[in-house]
Amino acid sequence: MSEYILEMKNISKTFPGVKALDQVNLKVRQGEIHALCGENGAGKSTLMKVLSGVYPFGSYEGDILLEGEICRFKDIRQSEERGIVIIHQELALIPELSIAENIYLGNERKRRGIINWNETFAGTQELLEKVGLHENPNTLVTDIGVGKQQLVEISKALSKRVKLLILDEPTAALNEDDSENLLNLMLEFKRQGISCILISHKMNEVSKVSDSITILRDGKTIETMDMKRDNVTEDRIIRGMVGRDMTERFPERIANIGEVALEVRNWTVYHEQHAERKVLDGVNLKLRRGEIVGIAGLMGAGRTELAMSIFGKSYGRNISGQLFKDGREIHNRTINEAISNGFAYVTEDRKEYGLILMDDIKRNISLTGLRKLSKRMIVNEREEVLAAEDMRRRMNIKAPSVLQKTGNLSGGNQQKVVLGKWIFSGPDILILDEPTRGIDVGAKYEIYTIIHALAEQGKAILVISSELPEVIGLSDRIYVLSAGKITGEFSGEEATQENLMKDMTKSGGVKHGSHHEAV
Repeated sequence: MSEYILEMKNISKTFPGVKALDQVNLKVRQGEIHALCGENGAGKSTLMKVLSGVYPFGSYEGDILLEGEICRFKDIRQSEERGIVIIHQELALIPELSIAENIYLGNERKRRGIINWNETFAGTQELLEKVGLHENPNTLVTDIGVGKQQLVEISKALSKRVKLLILDEPTAALNEDDSENLLNLMLEFKRQGISCILISHKMNEVSKVSDSITILRDGKTIETMDMKRDNVTEDRIIRGMVGRDMTERFPERIANIGEVALEVRNWTVYHEQHAERKVLDGVNLKLRRGEIVGIAGLMGAGRTELAMSIFGKSYGRNISGQLFKDGREIHNRTINEAISNGFAYVTEDRKEYGLILMDDIKRNISLTGLRKLSKRMIVNEREEVLAAEDMRRRMNIKAPSVLQKTGNLSGGNQQKVVLGKWIFSGPDILILDEPTRGIDVGAKYEIYTIIHALAEQGKAILVISSELPEVIGLSDRIYVLSAGKITGEFSGEEATQENLMKDMTKSGGVKHGSHHEAV
């Protein structure tokens, strides 16, 4: 048997006007966890689509060898038959079906052409035990959290007798506990002899579980390293990804903080489906012009619910409390009213709620400012193109033109389009929910630079992030949210991961840091 379960030799893939992969080589040993790292647009997903048959044989150049044998997959089904299963960042589950139905969809347990439900449920139970998910096979996927849904996806892969499991940003939407459980599960698969390819932007995860790492940049293989033998560090990985040293993860910040732009008083919100459940309880916070304020909290603390309820009551029911802008009470009863009041909200899910992926950059950017571009209800298309082109340059969106389809952009460039869309609306207050989720370290730096520039223009910015180093590195001041209540407030200088985490795991009242309190 070959030492390598997988060899991809001199893989090249071209799209109209773009060479996505250029003579890429990848080798994965039997029973190892092999990390694949690179900036957004480096070619990672394209390479995995070639491997899994999404891009069939004949649409690329080069060879794929599985266990020493050349493979020419025409579709995903053929690659799955050989034991290659890919789990995408966007989970491919059907919410209205049960766990058991999702696991065996397309791979049904049948007798004489009829589904054998006893065998289906027994098989599901066995698979769920393997991944440590204690749920009834009849439970609907819509009724379980994202972390558990990820385990259902992995169970589905195991049902196909997987030999090589590809995980594309598997922890991007998970909290720290679920992420830790998933990484431990990968290590267990390794002990069982299953090989894994891990695509991740989280360097700590790569360092924790990987045996080897291959770095791609601009569609080319930069290097492959043994994590132990080659003394691999995060800085070395980042240097390979971006082609330069990044001595600072955050740009230098020159804060010029002015008067209070937004005050939220006694903000209380109830759950949309469960009217008796309070998700935010008497939240008070202040945001000044030119200030970047972070919101830290565990998943379920109410961070996104806070952002959406402030932004035109787009989440929640029985909302009470007051909003003051520049000392004057305002009412954001609808999203249109919130935009008119100078608010912008960059959602945590750019693909579902932030962008129209099938439309071009131009249309996505102009959506929030159509009134500026219209006369008598007719959009001036020349002005629309000029405005979008100006925003493309300002945001450094890497695309040949503003007529490029947004769905074809890398994650980092899609995020810049979302930011550009809201900046075009001319807001005074920006709420950024997970602004760098699923994008690489180089693109993150660019987003941070844009956020700093907006603050320097006097915008008041509220940043929600699951990554504590990001909250600390970006923010002038930080509020901690736990179980719907503000449990702590710190200046940027006094915030540490330890004291933030302490307040993130309790449910008492507000505790201010010793040196700073917003007034």
